[in-house]
Amino acid sequence: MTERYDCHYCKESLFGKKYVLREENPYCVKCYESLYSNSCEECKKPIGCNSRDLSYKDRHWHEDCFKCFQCKRSLVDKPFSTKDEQLLCTECYSNEYSSKCHDCKKTIMPGSRKMEHKGNSWHETCFTCQRCQQPIGTKSFIPKDNHSYCVPCYEKQFAMQCIHCKKPITTGGVTYREQPWHKDCFLCTSCKQQLSGQRFTSRDDFAYCLNCFCNLYAKKCASCTTPISGLGGSKYISFEERQWHNDCFNCKKCSVSLVGRGFLTERDDILCPECGKDI
Repeated sequence: MTERYDCHYCKESLFGKKYVLREENPYCVKCYESLYSNSCEECKKPIGCNSRDLSYKDRHWHEDCFKCFQCKRSLVDKPFSTKDEQLLCTECYSNEYSSKCHDCKKTIMPGSRKMEHKGNSWHETCFTCQRCQQPIGTKSFIPKDNHSYCVPCYEKQFAMQCIHCKKPITTGGVTYREQPWHKDCFLCTSCKQQLSGQRFTSRDDFAYCLNCFCNLYAKKCASCTTPISGLGGSKYISFEERQWHNDCFNCKKCSVSLVGRGFLTERDDILCPECGKDI
């Protein structure tokens, strides 16, 4: 006697009928669809065993229901996007939501490369240098007057040239006697140290750091023999072609300051009137 083969759920015989196996248990089509079929997002009807079940993010559609929300064209085996849980073909999505190219005003299609700067978008091939018209792509660029320039073109057209090395100054720089310099080129004439950011002076149109200028050109104090810069408002005393720092202009004997007082001289020395009365 032949063994019975029944639906696991309703127990009706499956002899001569279509059935579906699930976890090794047989179900008649009616029970299987009732128990396990997904409901279509569009028509809300079950997606039966004889239908193709299309799914996206745990949502399911009949093949005939898987359409663009706007134009109603089938999305089966085609790229699509979603907005507010609605399915849209790439053309409808682009027309409604994609960025427009700042240059050609056409839609930038989803998935294509685009360039963005200060809230505007471009097709990669439309984002070009204003001067040479070559695509900038991922290279560095400099914006000016609502246009973009590749660095070489910007330097040729706008950048100042260093008076020393004749190369463009793209960032920073120093102006000396109304002429532009790179910071690395603006050096002390004597020691070649960079002068940018520190005090300096000049002689015969040549720039010097204070140390070099004092060592080369400043008068020496008759008392301590170190240079008297006279820069920055520092005061000094001058008498008969000799100079002293204010702090060095003291009586040779008693060391009292003679600044603003009368004094006497004895050969190379200066004396206060009290110490000099015996001369």
